[in-house]
Amino acid sequence: MTSESTYAASRGWSTRRIDLGEVRLHLVEAGPEDGPLVVMLHGFPELWWSWRLQIPALVAAGYRVAAPDLRGYDRSDAPPDVASYGMDHLVGDVAALVSALGRERAHLVGHDWGGAIAWATAEQRPDLVDRLAILNCPHPADLLRALRRPAQLRKSWYMLVLQLPYLPEKVLLARDGALLRRLFAHMSPADAQQYVEAAQRTGNFRGPIHYYRAALREAARGAVAKARPIAAETLVVWGQDDPVFSRDLADPSPRHVPHVRVERIEGAGHSVQLDAAERVNPLLVEHFGR
Repeated sequence: MTSESTYAASRGWSTRRIDLGEVRLHLVEAGPEDGPLVVMLHGFPELWWSWRLQIPALVAAGYRVAAPDLRGYDRSDAPPDVASYGMDHLVGDVAALVSALGRERAHLVGHDWGGAIAWATAEQRPDLVDRLAILNCPHPADLLRALRRPAQLRKSWYMLVLQLPYLPEKVLLARDGALLRRLFAHMSPADAQQYVEAAQRTGNFRGPIHYYRAALREAARGAVAKARPIAAETLVVWGQDDPVFSRDLADPSPRHVPHVRVERIEGAGHSVQLDAAERVNPLLVEHFGR
């Protein structure tokens, strides 16, 4: 099996760890250095590898792509405390990354947890975001309301289980990551192996789970309820067969996202960028180039 770092090198993409002050993030970069910047934020429990099918299309269209491993993941730094995974810190990572890459603004793409960070960055730092693309991640305010309904709560039971101390990370990594492999059952065994090996390299996989712990604490404080409208032109791409989020969550409230276009893709699941790259890639290129 080709490792993700070897794969990047074979495509001519560069990899490095970049110091953002609070943390050092590992990232993959590709495309012309003077091209418009696209920052791609992966979901749980993944890494930059999630975007390998999108990077060539964006590079071919002239974009400079930066795909980091988020804090807590794989070769990026993993602070040990829950508070370090609060949304202000995660948005700060995006802002620091764009600045460290010598830019003032960027297009943002986010899937799953990366989508949540992208939503928050566009809300808190509108000066930083040109255009926003979200893949299968509801707006946080809409998700918070949906979690009060039994249908979505049944889909999101794992968010509550992950609040337990120590046990979730031990169970996910036990027996050579058997449970993690079940999470990736919709992928090829080779792809699943990339993610499992990345999780194992972290030693305890605590960082990725801290995202959920920090999010619940922030929700309890009412932080999500203070959401401000997002100014950026927004594209939502939604795999209709998502087992994680209800279909109605694809459409964000106009109060929160007034400039939005929603594209639904039948036959694609939660990882829509992998399930339907041939549909997702032209949508991203067209959205950023409009």
